[in-house]
Amino acid sequence: MTWISSILSQSPEIALFLSLAGGYWIGSFRFGKFQLGGVAGSLLVAVLISLFGVHIDNGVKSLLFALFIYAVGYESGPQFFRSLGRQSLREIALAAFLAISGLLTVIVLARMFGLDKGLAAGVAAGGLTQSAIIGTASSAISKLGLAAEEVQRLQGNVAVGYAVTYIFGSFGAIIVCVNILPWLMKRGIRDDAMKAEAALLAGAQVYGPGESPALPELVGRVYRLGSGALGSVLDLENSAGHRLTVERVKRNGALIGVEPSLVLQPGDVVLIVGRREEVVGRSFGEEVLPDADMELVMITREVAVTNPDFIGKTMGVIRSSVGDALRHGIYVLSVSRAGVPVKMTDATVVQAGDLVTVRGTSEDVQRIARATGTSILPSDKTDWIFHGIGISVGLLIGLAVLRIGSIPLTLGSGGGALLSGLVFGWLRTRNYAHGNMPIAASTLLRDLGLAGFVAVVGLQSGLQAITTIRDSGIQLFMIGVVVTLLPMILTMLFGRYVLKYDNTAVFAGALSGSRSANPAFGEVLDKAGNSVPTTPFAITYALANVFLTLLGPLVVAFT
Repeated sequence: MTWISSILSQSPEIALFLSLAGGYWIGSFRFGKFQLGGVAGSLLVAVLISLFGVHIDNGVKSLLFALFIYAVGYESGPQFFRSLGRQSLREIALAAFLAISGLLTVIVLARMFGLDKGLAAGVAAGGLTQSAIIGTASSAISKLGLAAEEVQRLQGNVAVGYAVTYIFGSFGAIIVCVNILPWLMKRGIRDDAMKAEAALLAGAQVYGPGESPALPELVGRVYRLGSGALGSVLDLENSAGHRLTVERVKRNGALIGVEPSLVLQPGDVVLIVGRREEVVGRSFGEEVLPDADMELVMITREVAVTNPDFIGKTMGVIRSSVGDALRHGIYVLSVSRAGVPVKMTDATVVQAGDLVTVRGTSEDVQRIARATGTSILPSDKTDWIFHGIGISVGLLIGLAVLRIGSIPLTLGSGGGALLSGLVFGWLRTRNYAHGNMPIAASTLLRDLGLAGFVAVVGLQSGLQAITTIRDSGIQLFMIGVVVTLLPMILTMLFGRYVLKYDNTAVFAGALSGSRSANPAFGEVLDKAGNSVPTTPFAITYALANVFLTLLGPLVVAFT
């Protein structure tokens, strides 16, 4: 097997991608209702591959996680800032409860099994997957006034305890959030994520790739007009409240120009486009099969409202004040604000940055876009000027350290990238001319970033953890299992029966964030199939980075 070790030492990236391939293959198997998932599978396969001796630089791990967490923050930024306020008190309570229960669990077990201060702090860092505890605990140990040799021994034990317990710390959090929590709630993450998304969409139907309604809202029909009183094109359009448009007129076998003042005659063949109930529900004459001359290309575009003439006014006022020339041929399909659909009523007030989805001919859509704001053109290009700056800002934020006495507090690269992603996602809604990131690109960053991060963790720590378990016995590992599972289960019960969480997807996001359990959150996000768990995760994750970091000196003080 030395040849395998030789290959992996020359090209460690092979080990990374083998971990991803093998992990997603193993994670695809289902045992009853239990499914490991690609993230946890990648972790296990990486641990096995680490036995061949693989060295991967920490920078790779930091980069992959920064890409993952920035993409998550970018997608959820608008919704996150809308959610801040008194409604976040539940998440604050959940994160605080997990930190306190985690501290008490470590202290009790350390005293029961005679762990020294170093091993206890290492178990806390690994079992709760909060690497910052290593730093805060080591700093606290150095200030105990012990001999230099004893300080070095205890600080070394911090690393030992961390190495033994970290792997299951990551894996156990996945089990709780993805398997145990849905069993307690008696509902799946996916089902509740869809339910929450439907409530967020205010009843609007969202279609996936390749899906379309069997009865579209806008339709086109070709009629040969009867002998009834028809009047002009404008008269016909006004009679339907501008809910239909005459787009083509053929008279005596030849197309003629369509003007508002054009008087329609019996026998004219016309193409009428508009709302289904108006076009299909009225009798214009005999419906006929269209020929090539009557075909018309329609486009759908999103327009960001930036014109002050429309901002702050109700939709009813805008409808009544807009002239026929501007509104002709334009159909508003939906309005969204910060990623959330807005119900279209006459009393709805239009705000700056609202996204209006309109449909019409290219000429009509361009006209309305010029008048109201900025047209968002579909693009498969990522704005890497915008996002390169965003990720850089996040990494810079992660370098900042705030000291409370001797305790250093920092968001780290992950927390900084998450915060930056949230802010830059919100900035995108203020100016849609910048910051484009197609869904496919965002999905790639999330999937590759998280699974790659977890695989690197397994490749780096797996051999050390296995060696330490062999040398130190299984007891330390089992203590770590309890430290991982017990606080999460207690917090899960606290959230369910005291804080009254009733949506499995939202609860799973909040619970994984309370433990700063990034692999678990990635698996939750994969199960959900949408971004519903992200907002509660973002809130509790930020708090957990502070609360759990503070545990290092407390564990040292009380054990």
